[in-house]
Amino acid sequence: MWRTTFLRGNGDVSASGDKRRQSDGAGARSTRLLDAISGPADLKRLSESELQQVAQEIRELIIDTIGEIGGHFGANLGTCEIAVALHSLLDSPRDKILWDVGHQAYPHKILTGRRDRFHTIRQYGGLAPFCSIFESEHDIMGAGHASTAISYAVGLKEAMRKGHCPNGHVVAVVGDGALTGGVAFEALHNAGGMELPIVILLNDNGMSIAPNVGALARLFNRLRLNPKLHHAREDIEEALTRLPLGIGERIERLGPILKESLKAYWAPGLFFEELNLAYVGVIDGHDVAAVREAVREALAAERPVVVHCKTVKGKGFAPAEEGGLEGMEKWHAAKAGSILNRAPAPKKPPPPSAKPTYTEVFGRALLAECRRDPRVVGITAAMNSGTGLNILQRELPDRYYDVGIAEQHAVLFAAGLALAGAKPVAAIYSTFLQRAYDQIVHDVCLQRLNVVFAMDRAGLVGDDGPTHHGAFDISYLRCLPHIVLMAPRDEAMLVRMLRTALTYDDGPVALRYPRGEALGVPLPDDPQPIEIGRGEVLAPGERVALVGYGYGVEVARAARELLSEVHGLEAELVDARFAKPLDEELFLRLAAEHEVIVTVEENQLAGGFGAAVLELLSDRGALGDVRVVRFGLPDRFVTHGAPRLLREEVGLTGEHVAARVAQLVLAHSEALA
Repeated sequence: MWRTTFLRGNGDVSASGDKRRQSDGAGARSTRLLDAISGPADLKRLSESELQQVAQEIRELIIDTIGEIGGHFGANLGTCEIAVALHSLLDSPRDKILWDVGHQAYPHKILTGRRDRFHTIRQYGGLAPFCSIFESEHDIMGAGHASTAISYAVGLKEAMRKGHCPNGHVVAVVGDGALTGGVAFEALHNAGGMELPIVILLNDNGMSIAPNVGALARLFNRLRLNPKLHHAREDIEEALTRLPLGIGERIERLGPILKESLKAYWAPGLFFEELNLAYVGVIDGHDVAAVREAVREALAAERPVVVHCKTVKGKGFAPAEEGGLEGMEKWHAAKAGSILNRAPAPKKPPPPSAKPTYTEVFGRALLAECRRDPRVVGITAAMNSGTGLNILQRELPDRYYDVGIAEQHAVLFAAGLALAGAKPVAAIYSTFLQRAYDQIVHDVCLQRLNVVFAMDRAGLVGDDGPTHHGAFDISYLRCLPHIVLMAPRDEAMLVRMLRTALTYDDGPVALRYPRGEALGVPLPDDPQPIEIGRGEVLAPGERVALVGYGYGVEVARAARELLSEVHGLEAELVDARFAKPLDEELFLRLAAEHEVIVTVEENQLAGGFGAAVLELLSDRGALGDVRVVRFGLPDRFVTHGAPRLLREEVGLTGEHVAARVAQLVLAHSEALA
């Protein structure tokens, strides 16, 4: 006989009123169970009360460690019990646990043999910031971008069914934000259609899809998990008409409209049922016993099951729990040194010479452009503060749009606005814009629409590593017809380039700029557009031309100073400003007048800015005796770590450029002697 029960937690899960087990409190304990956990197998000998304690000890470790070194914070505090429950039930890595994005996977890393190295997470040479198949056999999929885990789960379970690997359970842990991504819905559709027995654990830490509704919810959960009853709508309808005290008869008389409304209200999983997915919820995600029971019964089902767990982002850290949306945003990722003794560290006043970030400068510049031109609007894909659009949201909310984790839709939405004469600015990180490539090609470039792509985090972003480096945008955009590519050398040029992009009326413009602190140069009061496809000579010189693109200008400038000081070589310094169209006149002159042209960019060399220069000179028959030397990112994925260390590793520094140029020029001089 098939049996299931409705699963509730041991109390309210609100930030201020959760009822904890006695062993779940913070503070010192006589024993630390976590010290004895070297892998998931060690959890199986513990009682559920001890598992609850392990979850709390993990939470304390995360608060203490991440508060000191920095890293993703809020979501990980919310998944401690989920990670413990899953690893205590499953046999990883035979059973597959897939952590979508990876923002929520720190407890998983701690439980799978990496606790002793946890203090190195996101540090150069340390643990990866997200799940990595190269780091642990328990990291089943690489992560970093959202909404992918369900698709992986469907593929893995089908591979098991076909005998490509040993059979086991497959569980995908997906956040409510990630579930808004279009690819997640595609995967849900496919999972229901194939009827593969996977478990999708919905970690709902932002908004509840529906409240816990008691007796009716218990009834509907029993219906949904019964493998003999796959037609949920009909089951629910029958259940409604059979309610006691004459209620069912009244519902029947009132007709189908009310019936459908009642089903939708009292059946939070009806959406999933329409996709042929069973639903269990809402479960207290901070009650290990409740999560274990829900997952255990879901694993026994003969169909795909959604287990809906309500969690608190920032659980156990009051400022994150009680700060509402602002607190969630602030504590999504904690800065290094932001927590002291499990409380926010005292704020330090910024140094007098503190420079604005490129993100801040862009955000203020976009606000000014919106005030100047009523056609200008800003669009973000769930990254309002990360892109600087929170400034626009606060000042001109009617000109601001957040479409959620939906980059494809963001670009199509911008295309629709542009078709009607608006001037949309899609502010999307370089790495995330990759997800909308088809829309950029076919819906923007092909139609030559006036959409501006503001690509923050271009180049090496640092601790978030290869999933977040903006390493490819020059290469993947340069091949597209009708698009203009430009990059500023400083924040003043960024403001002018934004004005240029918004006054350009002949197609899309992509503007890339780096993460972090700008140079501190004065900003123009009335920024003037620059000529499309025109570079700028910053300093004259001979024999060598150092040509930077974006951040590459600073590297080229540093190299020029070293060449002058150490070798007495005065190189010409050029800001290309545009990767497409190139300043043909400028580059033909540089080729005619110099022995060496050096290009510097923070992008993959393959298909990048330097490749564009080589192509131009070759096509014009202008290579002659000139040597073109390219500096950029190598043909590999660059690891995580501080940008300074990463640039040193890949040779993207003034010292490396100067040394290479000196070697070439001096060798050439000796050969001529």
